[in-house]
Amino acid sequence: MLSDAAWTQAPDPEARGLVVPSVAANSAPTRAEVIRDPGEASVEAMELSRALGLSITVADALFRAGRGADAETRLFLEPKLSHLTPPDAMVDRDLSADRLARAIRAREKVAVFGDYDCDGITSCAIVTEVLRTLGGDVVPLLATRKDGSYGFNAKALERVRKTGATLLVTCDCGSSDHERLATARTYGIETLVIDHHLVPAEPLPALAFLNPHRPECGFPFKGLASCGLALSLGAAVRRALGSNLDMRQWLDLVAIGTVADVAPLVGDNRALVRAGLMVLGQGARPGLRALAELARLDLGHGVSADDVAYRIAPRLNAPGRLEDPDLSLALLLERDSTRAAGIAATIEQLTAQRRAIQEEMIGQALREIEANGWAKEPGIVLAREGWHPGIVGIVAGRVASKFGKPTIVVALEGGAGRGSVRGPMGFPLHDALVLSRAGLVGFGGHQAAAGVEVRADRVDALRALWCDAAIALGAGKLGPTEGEADVRLDDRDEPAVVARDLERLEPCGQGNRAPRVLVRNVPVRVSRVIKGHLKLEIALKRHVIGAFGYELGSLANGLSGGRVDIVGRLRRDTFRGGSAVEIRIDRVERTS
Repeated sequence: MLSDAAWTQAPDPEARGLVVPSVAANSAPTRAEVIRDPGEASVEAMELSRALGLSITVADALFRAGRGADAETRLFLEPKLSHLTPPDAMVDRDLSADRLARAIRAREKVAVFGDYDCDGITSCAIVTEVLRTLGGDVVPLLATRKDGSYGFNAKALERVRKTGATLLVTCDCGSSDHERLATARTYGIETLVIDHHLVPAEPLPALAFLNPHRPECGFPFKGLASCGLALSLGAAVRRALGSNLDMRQWLDLVAIGTVADVAPLVGDNRALVRAGLMVLGQGARPGLRALAELARLDLGHGVSADDVAYRIAPRLNAPGRLEDPDLSLALLLERDSTRAAGIAATIEQLTAQRRAIQEEMIGQALREIEANGWAKEPGIVLAREGWHPGIVGIVAGRVASKFGKPTIVVALEGGAGRGSVRGPMGFPLHDALVLSRAGLVGFGGHQAAAGVEVRADRVDALRALWCDAAIALGAGKLGPTEGEADVRLDDRDEPAVVARDLERLEPCGQGNRAPRVLVRNVPVRVSRVIKGHLKLEIALKRHVIGAFGYELGSLANGLSGGRVDIVGRLRRDTFRGGSAVEIRIDRVERTS
């Protein structure tokens, strides 16, 4: 059981854009683009391998990342829920729990309002199910793009008012919604805000405000997504009611929301997501089980953060991008397998529609960048009439990944536009928006992802400000790109053992980038195209392994019969099974 004591004891490439083939993978490398060889493992790495019982390759990756054979590294390799940061110093956690407990006892109607992205949807589902399980009368609602804005806007307030609720819980929004929360108070609606976005200076007119970014909040781990905060609040409500409710059943939703929102996969998030992926793999939630089947994801083989980022989250986000996110919330809350399968099928149809719109917009964006020479600029700003506002985040993520630059993509309608902001891993997007605020009507979000409002006549001014901010904050100086190697695959290691040991570094993503492995000068035994993708068989000294390059099928003929350097992620080949492994190609170069 995930007890309250557990809180008191110590990247379909849709949204994130973190793993997309690099530019170099699609073009002949220049001298400056030749793949850098990180070199053989050092004596220190060999000692670390023996001390931790790891393959040389993975121990080398840890050593190069600055880790040693200490307690911190051992905890990193085996994160546990029992080591979650004590929640005592989280401002307003107990106040919120006591108010919700009182509402449950009095059978007060509670409205739970979530934002329309995965973090908002999963947070809303967690709070709704926990309160209902504890006896609460709950009405869940989500923000919609058709209402004209993310977050808790005036239309959202009116929807809450019509429910007759006297208590409102906002999930993944509310930190900047001062005016609407003040109005809610005049209607006799008390508000509890659960959010992780950065906090404005002015006090929030809410009864309670759970956000670790509040200056007065002593909770030391600042990386929780809203879904993680929702679970912590649920544990506190359970304690306030004297219940023994097992909170672990909601860890699957925490894993999805955390990964999808590009929250840092370190500290508490690492423990929560690791455990949540295991719960997700058990397939207890009918809606996620049905969605995984349509995504051809075998939950029984285990689920990775990448599976969530590229196969689960894009589907949950699709209804909110195109129509109404309520479908995704209904899927998560549904307990009947037949009804869940029907909802999942509708979501799959919307996902296909989203892909078609996305590819057209990405093509237009890339042509515009090339025509204007913007790839040479330190930052990229794109704005276009007719672009779908629900898809701009995907386009921004793809552009940011392809060019390694902080990117803003805006959908214009008349004189106004709404856009999304993405950047290379490690670039502080929120700080850059603060520096660029003179070109914006408004903005919100966090350092890894954000949204903006822009006037059409200020796009050029915003572009200049954005480029200045990118330079000021060191864009282009963020260390290895997705196409550069972190470590060389050691010939003394069994590839299957390396793949197994790499799984101990999971979950990987924001703040914990998966090591990119180099295989050097290996013969290509087979080179072919599968539906536009590149499929290789390469011969190591003692093994033959597969290699797969997404959308790299055009390189097949040029690699056949030669020798290559490949940089990518080594993983188990679940299709072939057994000890088979495969390297997912980020970058490939023919050497002879």
